[in-house]
Amino acid sequence: MGMAPRVALFFLSAIALAGSPELRYDRPATHWERERLPIGNGRLGAMLEGGIAIDRIQFNEESLWTGDANPSGGYDYATDKPNSFGAYQNFGEVVVTLDEAHGKVLAGYHRTLSLMDGIHAVGVPGQGQREAFASVPAQVVVVRYRFEQPTSGFIDLKDAHGNATRALGAALVSEGRFTNGLEFAAKVQVVLPSGGKVDGVGLRLRFEQCSELLVLLGARTNYVMDPAKAFKGSAPLPRLEAEVAAAAAKGFAALRTEHIADHRALMGRVTVDWGTTTEAIRSQPTDVRLTLMAKGGVDPDLEETLFQYGRYLLAGSSRPGDLPANLQGIWNASNNPPWASDYHNNINVQMSYWLAGPANLRECQLPLIDWIISQVPGCRTATRADSKRFGPNPRGWTVRTSQNIWGGNGWEWNLPGNAWLVQHAWEQYAFTGDKEFLRDKAYPLLKEVSEFWIDHLKALPDGTLVVPMGWSPEHGPREDGVAHDQQLVWDLFQNTLEASEVLGIDPAFREELKAKQARLLGPRIGRWYQLMEWTVDRDDPKNQHRHTSHLFAVYPGRQISREQTPDFAKAAAVSLAARGSHGDSRRSWTWPWRCALWARLGEAERCADMIRGLLTHNTLPNLFSNHPPFQLDGNYGITAGICEMLVQSHTGEIVLLPALPAAWKDGRVQGLRARGAIEVRDLSWSNGRLVSATLLADKATNVRVRVDGKVRQVALGAGVPTEIRP
Repeated sequence: MGMAPRVALFFLSAIALAGSPELRYDRPATHWERERLPIGNGRLGAMLEGGIAIDRIQFNEESLWTGDANPSGGYDYATDKPNSFGAYQNFGEVVVTLDEAHGKVLAGYHRTLSLMDGIHAVGVPGQGQREAFASVPAQVVVVRYRFEQPTSGFIDLKDAHGNATRALGAALVSEGRFTNGLEFAAKVQVVLPSGGKVDGVGLRLRFEQCSELLVLLGARTNYVMDPAKAFKGSAPLPRLEAEVAAAAAKGFAALRTEHIADHRALMGRVTVDWGTTTEAIRSQPTDVRLTLMAKGGVDPDLEETLFQYGRYLLAGSSRPGDLPANLQGIWNASNNPPWASDYHNNINVQMSYWLAGPANLRECQLPLIDWIISQVPGCRTATRADSKRFGPNPRGWTVRTSQNIWGGNGWEWNLPGNAWLVQHAWEQYAFTGDKEFLRDKAYPLLKEVSEFWIDHLKALPDGTLVVPMGWSPEHGPREDGVAHDQQLVWDLFQNTLEASEVLGIDPAFREELKAKQARLLGPRIGRWYQLMEWTVDRDDPKNQHRHTSHLFAVYPGRQISREQTPDFAKAAAVSLAARGSHGDSRRSWTWPWRCALWARLGEAERCADMIRGLLTHNTLPNLFSNHPPFQLDGNYGITAGICEMLVQSHTGEIVLLPALPAAWKDGRVQGLRARGAIEVRDLSWSNGRLVSATLLADKATNVRVRVDGKVRQVALGAGVPTEIRP
């Protein structure tokens, strides 16, 4: 079977993109968490209900946090109350009340969220239509109401912290300040493009006889992601007012056009198609389709929508220059949310970014890297403050399991969490090939964390190095050398070594790392042929714990693979199968991690089971993944898991269709990315076998490509599409 590369006569365009994935419902949302639909511009988010007589727009801004750096304290999980660690906050709500609207659902009502356009649309027969989106270029939420008959009503801006709202002409403004010095402000500006009247009435706005109503919503704080400035900047209201005024001057058509162009620039990079749902199912609302699938129905279009939803949510909650996505993205209606809606670094925040590289949203991972860099001074302080554990003036830094935006650490030390966080800095380079980023941002992080572990590894009598007093999140005893910790440190050293080699720097440090890595206690196989989780062979084959911490080396690590370490891969499969898919294993984030693990292990049908399991047991009607309560790592993670089913690149070669289930017999995927800064521009298959793949490298390179177990060397020219056929 030859694999002669040649230039493909193929051009990707938005017009040719397969399908237009959307969420669709035939009634307004009545439950915030289960039914409302999200829009976001990375920084500013809103949850929309599509109400008829009353329409509520709950909104958030990413940096509305209580708390502070608090190097030695944290979140009190025993009482479920935040202390000075703080919590992510609800900003407030805009309420539009219509005088003439009917208060019941009418036949023909529809509510949709277009994932490719990023537009929420509502149609109410006899009333009119609405569109809403969160604009990156304009930095505001835009909502347009178009009425079939001139309509009157009220608009309220409700601050979630009791701050008063004032009416200023056709605008509403609220301002507040937390005890930590965070200042925040929100503004609603109403524009009437087609006549009518709007004015302040007390603390609200009254609009009368309007055929069209344009509502512009902005919110900001004085937070800046800079520890040198104590994370505080200038007052938010002047900047906010300028943004809202500029948006009003543009008008709806221009705002909509620039929003769609910006949104499609990310979402339009990837399309997926692995089957067609019957019209009888496809014509149903999304919540009905979810129920049908949970009962055993077949709905590949819903699976494809779930895949794109993960991309949509990351693009909506993590844009360059912003904070990274937290446990709930940027969508939160509580001032005391579960787990403070914080950054959990023992799986959750990392899972949220697994898709960034392979699903072609590489810019969206930059907020995570910038946030890590901003947290380093606080983490150094917290690490050095615990001299009993780390000694006087230790090199480097580590983290507690929960982190906030102030450089603060909360609950429980998670020592190898530092290695897991900075893995993403290496992955960002691996998928982009950006040496400037590697030199300026990634390598300093990798080196400093490596220095921490060089100093804190413990030597056993035989010279083997182990991580002292580790834990296998979130269960089991604390002891030296647990598999989870060993694998993370191995991965850290490997990434740092390769970064040093790419940059051609620190040869002496590189040799020291190689020597340390060679002495690390490695994977071991236990008495029932499992991959051992502990240094003692105590693994229980009946343990169905939600975490699969000891399988990090399979995914997202790369120490264990089918091709390079087949015995350990088989042992990992034994361990993973024993974890099961019942009881404690049914969590929003367990299905995606196991999907990715099974994909790395080549078990396609088990991957399909994981997708169905997530949709059946831990997905809400609005397709939010549900822990419970809802948290979005599952949405992000399942997209990453599906990417691993279609393309893998972690072992130094590109593997095409490594875990294709039988149900995905025929299909085509466009725009996935592989490490080495290579785009899999087009990948098609028929009857379960590859038809063709088109690769596009950012820089000229030679790459190994694996198809059906056979490997070929392929030369790729810079920017030259090259077709691969079996």
